[in-house]
Amino acid sequence: MRKLTNSEQNKIKVLTKHQVPFTLIEPTETGLKKSIMDATGAVRNFLEKENIHNYELQLQGPKNKVLMPAVIYEESRIIKSKASLYRPLTKNGDPRIWFYGLSNFAEPNDIVAIIHFDDWFRIFNLTQMDVEGLISSSIGNPLKELILEINTTENEVALELLAMLRKIAGTGPIPSLVDADTSVGRTLETALGIDINSSKQPDYKGIELKSFRGKRNNRKNLFAQVPDWKLSKFKSSQEILDAFGYHRGDDFKLYCTVSAITQNSQGLSLKLDSDIDQLIENSNNSDIGDFAVWTLDKLHNRLQEKHKETFWVEADSIYKDGKEHFQYKLVEHTKKPITSQFDLLIDQGIITLDHLIKRNSKGKVVEKGPLFKINPKGIELLFPPSERYALI
Repeated sequence: MRKLTNSEQNKIKVLTKHQVPFTLIEPTETGLKKSIMDATGAVRNFLEKENIHNYELQLQGPKNKVLMPAVIYEESRIIKSKASLYRPLTKNGDPRIWFYGLSNFAEPNDIVAIIHFDDWFRIFNLTQMDVEGLISSSIGNPLKELILEINTTENEVALELLAMLRKIAGTGPIPSLVDADTSVGRTLETALGIDINSSKQPDYKGIELKSFRGKRNNRKNLFAQVPDWKLSKFKSSQEILDAFGYHRGDDFKLYCTVSAITQNSQGLSLKLDSDIDQLIENSNNSDIGDFAVWTLDKLHNRLQEKHKETFWVEADSIYKDGKEHFQYKLVEHTKKPITSQFDLLIDQGIITLDHLIKRNSKGKVVEKGPLFKINPKGIELLFPPSERYALI
C-alpha cells in the first residue's frame, strides 16, 4: 500500500478513537478495470482475526468462491453490494477480494476502508470521504449512524459490567474472602458471580478484570505464559527450579523477578533478540547461558487475547475488627494493547517476568507463572488512551 497522506492518517485516528475495527485496501487502475483486488496480508489477517473468512481453508476455483453481503457508504446514502472472496486456479491461488460496484466510487490508488459489522461488509472511500465531519455532524448521515451503532455494541458489555461494579461498590466495604495478596481480585470476582479458575480467557464476557489495592504501587499482572520448551535449553519448570531454586521452610522454590535491565540475585536476566523475534532468559552461569525462550508472536497473541478489553479496578484496603475489607472505588478501562510497545517496555524493564515455582514436601512441582507484570506507569504506554469511571 502507498504511504498514507496526513489527511488519511487523521481519518484513521478518528475511526480508532471511536473503537471501530477496520482494515484498508488500495485498488489499482488495473484492479478497478478488471473488478479484482489482491487480498493483502493486512486484509487476510483482519478477516481471520474477526472470524469472517480464512483463505487458507478455501479451495481454489470459481466453484469455491464465497459471496457475502456488503454495503458501500457515500456521504448521504448507502448502496447495496456484494463481497466476492476467492482463490483463482492460476497464480498459486493468490487470495482475491472484490466489492461489486466499487469502480463507481473509487479512483485508482484511493484508500478504501473495510468494516465488518452485523454480518455485513461496510466499505467507504477513506481518501474522498470527510470522515470526521460526517461523524461529528449534527445532521444524521449513514456513516455517523454506523459508527454510533458500532460504539453502542462495543460498549454494551462494558456498561453492563460497570453498572454491576457500581452496585457492589455502593454496598460499602466487602470483607476479604482469603488472607492473601490475590484476595482483592478473588473477592470482587466472587461478588460478581465469576467462578475462580485458571482459564486463560477474559473474566466477564470478553472483559478481563484486574483488581488492586490503591495505596500500593505494585506491578500489575498482564498474563502467565510458559516458555516455548521446544526452543529452550531447559524443557520444564522443574529444570529451571533445579538450576536456580533455594530452600524456604519445607519448600524448595524459585520466587523471583527477572528484568531486561538488571540481573537478579540468581543471576537471571531477560534479553530481546529482534532479529529472530524472541525473548530469551539468560543465566550469568556460563555453563547454562540462555535457557528459556518465548517467541514474540506468542507473547503478543497472549497480550491481545487477555487484554483486548480490561477493567483495572482500584480498591481501598480497610481493616475492621482485624479483617481486611475492600472498598472498590475506581475503574480504568483499557482496550486493544499496542503490541509493538510490549517489546519496548520489556527492553526498558517496565514489563518484567516473575517465576513462581516450588517443590513441596511431597516432591510435587507447582508453577504459577511465569507471570508477565507491568509497572503501573506503563499502562498508559501499552494501551491507547483509557477511560476512567468512579464507582462511588
